[in-house]
Amino acid sequence: MNKYTLDCLGQSCPTPLIRVQDKMEEMEVVDILTVNVDHSCAMKNVPKWASEEGHKVTVEDVANGEWNIIIEKTG
Repeated sequence: MNKYTLDCLGQSCPTPLIRVQDKMEEMEVVDILTVNVDHSCAMKNVPKWASEEGHKVTVEDVANGEWNIIIEKTG
């Protein structure tokens, strides 16, 4: 299992989602991706996409308007 991080702070949709989709294609099953976001649209769209793709998703509220979206690739 490998762990990766994408810093998407300051980026608005659809950039974080596109970056996540691209990175997930490179990853192996059980790898974990942590995505740092500070845009509410990305905080909604990225977890929704990942869930619809069948991945495990957890969202952590880091601080005032910043979130970590943790995605475990499951398929």
